[in-house]
Amino acid sequence: MKPESATILEEFLRHSSTLTDEIEQDVAEMLGVVPFIFRTLKERPDLFVLSALGDYLACRPGSLDAKTAELVSITAAAAANAPDCLKVHIAAARKEGVSREEIRDCLIIASVIGKTAVLARSLRIFEEQQGT
Repeated sequence: MKPESATILEEFLRHSSTLTDEIEQDVAEMLGVVPFIFRTLKERPDLFVLSALGDYLACRPGSLDAKTAELVSITAAAAANAPDCLKVHIAAARKEGVSREEIRDCLIIASVIGKTAVLARSLRIFEEQQGT
């Protein structure tokens, strides 16, 4: 990293503790809850700020409204088998006006993706083992 960039980063990270509190408040407002992982990650404010800001910005991209971003988050959390994330994003989606039917359809789509991933991976291994 160039010295000028290192100086900019160092200056930014000097504000980690303040930013940590503000990020936590913004995320609580956005999701309606502070994610469990924040408790431990906040022990390293420098890493927390860099990680949480990236996640925060990724979950609210400029190209999607909050409702759509939460529908995508529900689908991804379900497909990734992340039940705690799923709970958080279902609640956040409801806060954004998402209907029961929309959530159900996202879960159905996630199940298709999950099933396909299991089948593709498993059948490849099965086919590979047929040659032995």
